[in-house]
Amino acid sequence: MLTLCGFGASNYHNKVKLVLLEKGLAFEEELTWVGETDPMASPLGKVPYLKTSQGSVCESAVMVEYIEQQYPEHPLIPKDAFAAAKVRELVTFLDLHLELVARNLYGEAFFGGKVSDTVKEKIGVQLEKNVAAFAKLAQFKPFIGGAELSIADCTAAVHLPVITAATKTIYGRDFLADLPVKDYMKMWSERPSMQRVQADRKANNELFMSRMKSKA
Repeated sequence: MLTLCGFGASNYHNKVKLVLLEKGLAFEEELTWVGETDPMASPLGKVPYLKTSQGSVCESAVMVEYIEQQYPEHPLIPKDAFAAAKVRELVTFLDLHLELVARNLYGEAFFGGKVSDTVKEKIGVQLEKNVAAFAKLAQFKPFIGGAELSIADCTAAVHLPVITAATKTIYGRDFLADLPVKDYMKMWSERPSMQRVQADRKANNELFMSRMKSKA
């Protein structure tokens, strides 16, 4: 049995969860907060991580690759080497060049903190550049990489709404407004996998926010 350790308010947790659900795999979830992890399973104390019969795997990108290789049914990575590379390319842009950059804004956008004007200006410039580059790769036909659902979609589905919310809050405008994200997310909202993820996220978010406030 696979056990996904983390919490439902985390977009990286939900990225892996969507992959598990879309592949139709049986799994359990274990509520685990940042800093309260098994040090052997997650040496940096981060979530999510995945418990398997062979041991634990951390880092969402690695977890997704493991799931895809171990359970090849209902594939989310194309067999063709070039097509697979293009999917991984999109995942890298989403994780590193969009979400990780936008994450610098989350303290003020979502948690009542403060981000300096200097940081906001720097992040705004970098994010605009990276979104424009991502737009050259993303297809939305109807999925991120084209006609087939892939791990890039499981990544986009959890990152893009957060980036939209953060940029609207900090800059007063959606940096993704020129992309068909609204229609894309509407499509996702009709999938049972996303309906479960969203319901679980909503249920967990209240607990997560109360923990954040208690530590403030």
